Amino acid sequence: MYDAQIIADSVSPVGVRLTTMQVTFPRIVLSEWNTHRDLSRNSQSSRARPLAKTIADVLADPFIPDEWGRNQSGMQAGSEIDDPDAAEARWRAALSDMVGHAQFLGELGVHKQLANRLLEPFMWHTVLCTATNWANLFALRVHPDAQPEIRRAARLALRAYLDSSPRPVGYDEWHLPLLSADELTEARRDPRRWRQISTGRCARVSYLTHLGARDLGADVELHGRLLDSRHLSPFEHVARPVPPSEGGAEGMSGNFRGWHQYRKDVPFEDNYAAALGVDDLTELLLAA
Repeated sequence: MYDAQIIADSVSPVGVRLTTMQVTFPRIVLSEWNTHRDLSRNSQSSRARPLAKTIADVLADPFIPDEWGRNQSGMQAGSEIDDPDAAEARWRAALSDMVGHAQFLGELGVHKQLANRLLEPFMWHTVLCTATNWANLFALRVHPDAQPEIRRAARLALRAYLDSSPRPVGYDEWHLPLLSADELTEARRDPRRWRQISTGRCARVSYLTHLGARDLGADVELHGRLLDSRHLSPFEHVARPVPPSEGGAEGMSGNFRGWHQYRKDVPFEDNYAAALGVDDLTELLLAA
């Protein structure tokens, strides 16, 4: 299940590259991946996927460690333990136990946002990432000191990045992940609508439906719901090159250099309280 795919790869008129990548790795290293603030991210959600689907997935293809390093002081494991087969058997037994516990919680009517959590150590995780700076992640995570699971994912991501050729994007065009070549042509004529469609599709990675059947109206509708609820992280993957009059290659928009994030076009995008007209944060507590 380790995987890394380029979803969209663009280069601005002044040579700044913006790349969207889909990466799949064990759920246990998600927190380490998320420390890289250069990346805009949306990913599979344990709150969104039905419990039955999660159970089916972990039973069909669970994450099982490839390496059983020996415990020692420090963050890096030592050489492999003497009996890796026994370690794997115990890991699989833990999986069986957790599936049973999760199923029981589901039968009690417990929401998937809790029941699914018991299965996270055995889950694969898919994340959609967009950035103008990937170098720091690659340098840190392909390093021999990195945990083997994140190192394997980072090596695949680096190879995909090096093998990809970015598409030139003009100042009047947009970086639009998850659009086909024909749709990108359409987007030149109607950029507003296709920005919405791309944003909606980026959000669907939470459910792992972003690569499925296409419903343009549903994507636009999802964009609207995200905008109304101020769930704006999917808006970060869509961007346009920054012209010299706005700062050019050195201009920053969020975590992007030389590209203007669609999110920044949303009023109060960085302050939901201001969007609600809340001046005194005590009001939020009283309304909760």
